[in-house]
Amino acid sequence: MARTFRVGDTFTHVRECVRLGMKGYLTQHGFDVAEATSVAEAQEGFRTHRPDVAVIDYRLPDGTALELLPRLKELDAAVPLVVLTGHGSIELAVQAVKEGAEQFLTKPLELAVLKVVLERLVAQRRERQRLAADRSRTARTQVDPFLGNSPAIRALRDEAERVRDSDSPVLVTGETGSGKSVLARWLHEGGPRKEAPFVDLNCAALSKDLLDSELFGHEKGAFTSAVAAKQGLLEVADRGTLFLDEIGDMDVAVQPKLLKVLEEKRFRRLGDVKDRRVDVRLVAATHQDLQVAAREKRFRSDLYFRISTLILHVPPLRERAEDVPVLARHFLAEMGAHRGRGQVELEPDAERALMAYAWPGNIRELRNVLERAVLLSGSSRLSRSALRFESLLPAEEPLGEDLTLEELEHRHIERVLAREGGHVERAAAKLGISRSSLYAKIKGWQRG
Repeated sequence: MARTFRVGDTFTHVRECVRLGMKGYLTQHGFDVAEATSVAEAQEGFRTHRPDVAVIDYRLPDGTALELLPRLKELDAAVPLVVLTGHGSIELAVQAVKEGAEQFLTKPLELAVLKVVLERLVAQRRERQRLAADRSRTARTQVDPFLGNSPAIRALRDEAERVRDSDSPVLVTGETGSGKSVLARWLHEGGPRKEAPFVDLNCAALSKDLLDSELFGHEKGAFTSAVAAKQGLLEVADRGTLFLDEIGDMDVAVQPKLLKVLEEKRFRRLGDVKDRRVDVRLVAATHQDLQVAAREKRFRSDLYFRISTLILHVPPLRERAEDVPVLARHFLAEMGAHRGRGQVELEPDAERALMAYAWPGNIRELRNVLERAVLLSGSSRLSRSALRFESLLPAEEPLGEDLTLEELEHRHIERVLAREGGHVERAAAKLGISRSSLYAKIKGWQRG
C-alpha cells in the first residue's frame, strides 16, 4: 500500500469536505493517507510517516507550498511532491517546480485524475529505489578480478587489458571458484559493448534439450510443451556479450550450432525454417582442459579452436597466497558494512592460517569461510579459532590404516567435495554416484 501525505488547511466547511472526500477516495483505492494542516505540522509528519508521495495545498494557515517544498526536500529528496492550487498560473507553476514539485495541478481536480498521477509517481519512485538497490547490491557483491599484487594476478591484468576491446571470442580457464565469471563481466563492462546486454548461461546446469531451447529459443509447437514462441538468450544478448560458463559441459549435439553462430553470425530457433542474424561477443569459461576433451571427442576440436582465439587463465588461489590477505580484507570490509558491524579485522594468527591453507575452492571458498566467521563471531577481530575450514583437509594427509570402511568413505567424500569447491553435482560425478545418493550420505552424517 502506497503511503500518501496530504497537506491542507481545514478553515472552511467546503475545504473540510474536499479534504475528507479526497482522503476517502484515495483510501478506497489502496492508499494509506496521513494528514497535516499546516507547514509546521507537515514537517513533523513528514519525518514520522516517510510517505511515498505528498499532496500539498498551495495556501496553508502558516505559509504557502513554496515555503514548504524546500523543507520537505531537505528531509527526503526522493519523495515526489504534488502541489494543488485554485489559482494557477504559469509563473507559479514554474516556481513550484524549481522548489522541487513533481506536479502542479489546478483545482477543481477530478479525483480519478489525481489517483492516476499519484500511482504513476509512486511507481516511478519504487523503480528508482529498485535500481538504486540493484546498484548497491552490485557494488557489494562485485569483486575486482585483479585484487592483489602477486606476479600472477598482475600478468592476468595486463593480458586482460590487451584483449578487452577486441570482438574476438575469449576463453577464460581456471579452477572452480577462482573468479572466471567476475573476469567475464569485467571484460564486458570495460569494453565497447558495455551499453548492451551481458547475458550469462551455465552450460553444466542444463540438459541438451533445455540448453538448446535457452540458447537458441524455439517456435510455438517445436515440441510438446512449446505452447508459445520463445526468444533465446542469443537474441537477448544481441550487440552485447554472451557468457557461457562451463562450456566444456556443453552437449556435443549443441556445439555445431554454436560454431555456426560464431562463424556466420546466424542461427535458427528450434522449429523454425529461417535463419536469424545476431551480433554477440562470446566469452566462455571452463575448469576443464578442452584440448584433452577434444582429443577424447567430448568437445569438438573446430569449436575449441574458434573459442580459444584469446585465452585468459585465472590462477588458483594457492598460487597467489600473498593475495589472500588483500582479498580477505576486501570481503571483511564488505561484510562488516552490509551487516552494520563496522570494520572487521584479522588477527595475525588468522591471517597466517588463511595464507597457509590450500584453498581447493579458491576465492569462493575464502569468501564462504570469512562469511561464516563473521556470522558466528561477535568480535570485530577474527582469530584463528573463528576460521572453520578443517573439514577440507589437504589431499596429502594420510587417511589412516585404523579407520573403518565407513570412516574412510566419509573422509574420501569430504576431500572430493573440497576439490570441487563444495559443488555437489560435480563431486557426485567424480565419485561415480548420483547426486541424490551423495545428498543422502551428507544428511546421514549431519544426523549422526
